[in-house]
Amino acid sequence: MDNFAKINFLGAAGVVTGSKFLIETSEKNILIDCGMFQGLKELRELNWSNLPVDVNNIHVVLITHGHLDHVGYLPRLLKQGFTGKIIGTAPTLAIAEIILKDSAKIHEEEAEKANKEKYTKHNPALPFYTIKDVEKTIQLFHVEIENKWITLSDHISYRFQYNGHIIGATFIELDINGKRFVFSGDIGRKNDYLLNDPKKPEWADYLFIESTYGNKLHPKDDIENTLSTLIHETIHKKGNLIIPSFAVERLQTLMYILWKLYKKNKIPNIPIFIDSPMGNNVLDVFNRFPEWHKLPMQEYQAMCDHINIIQSYKETWETIDDKRSKIIIAGSGMVTGGRVLTYLKQLIDAPSTTVLLVGYQAEGTRGRLLKEGAHEIRFFGKYYPVKATIKSIESLSAHADQQDLLDWMSAIKNIPEEVYLIHGEPSALDAFRVKIKDTLNWNVTIPKLTDVKKLMI
Repeated sequence: MDNFAKINFLGAAGVVTGSKFLIETSEKNILIDCGMFQGLKELRELNWSNLPVDVNNIHVVLITHGHLDHVGYLPRLLKQGFTGKIIGTAPTLAIAEIILKDSAKIHEEEAEKANKEKYTKHNPALPFYTIKDVEKTIQLFHVEIENKWITLSDHISYRFQYNGHIIGATFIELDINGKRFVFSGDIGRKNDYLLNDPKKPEWADYLFIESTYGNKLHPKDDIENTLSTLIHETIHKKGNLIIPSFAVERLQTLMYILWKLYKKNKIPNIPIFIDSPMGNNVLDVFNRFPEWHKLPMQEYQAMCDHINIIQSYKETWETIDDKRSKIIIAGSGMVTGGRVLTYLKQLIDAPSTTVLLVGYQAEGTRGRLLKEGAHEIRFFGKYYPVKATIKSIESLSAHADQQDLLDWMSAIKNIPEEVYLIHGEPSALDAFRVKIKDTLNWNVTIPKLTDVKKLMI
């Protein structure tokens, strides 16, 4: 084997989203993750460009976990000529299938709506990809188990390792010619409501680590007390508590916390509505893979029985028309699409409404605008005044904070030759770079989008 590895930073370099890292070697070319860019318009527009590499020469895609910013570009990869295997853990590929189908449906619906109502510059507006494209993509899915070394070629092998964050999520250890490349994916947190603690890598010659919260420590909020207070205020105002939620993990965690609060008599029997077709499908993944989470199945069933799970768009409108105070949890978490838009269009101009943001809000998203105090918000070409109370809880984040990230790195026995900080906004990346340098004195690089690093191994 020729002693080089060429790393192409095709996404999540200098930005949070669009994770894609191509490792070219003389034996195999391996793509780690294949995500969509989200947030700012100039980033989203990058999704429409072909990758600046020969996609026909990519042999395999290894997936850390099923979030859209890690799998959402896969159908476009196929359109550009990819024919190899897409490999992940069983729950990761189950989540990826749900997310890709949901994404395709939204793309198709938005293109149709834009063409019908003529609020697009494109004639005609085209979906980013279709359900048919996703079905072709799923045919390339290939399951491998966690914590087992898999041989790719004479001098290359890889292993998935449990990483918390969402069900099925892993970090990837890739051995190339005796050198260990570690791709963190998204790192979860200790003492999660639903998931076990992340494992930690013990050796890394080249470490690629996410930095989403590289400049922050999560606040030590009393989540249950905060939610309980907001719910009692909502009842007092005779209003609605709307929680835009990520369909994977966050939604199930919120369900579990609300169920616990009810069981402890900390909240009354207020109606709780879950309106996320994708979230419902993810609940089924929890049911299918009990070994990947720590929620007892008896509790899981009781929780699902307690909560109203909306099955149709007709029920969405019935819920809006329901005059009772209620809790509505609906996708999407950054208010970029999904059912939550229907509720906010109708209810965001009511002072009795409270909107609770419960996760990371990327630049350029409606969630970020609401969090920063926007007085109006735009849905489908029209502006709506924001009269609702906007609240946020950051301590529910599924991402490790700076201290968690350092702890995750603490089991590495050697000094890596290079640490690459990825998946972060510039301020987070730079703060984390300084912290690693001061704490560990390791070599740290912050790659830019489309950078190429040739490593002699």
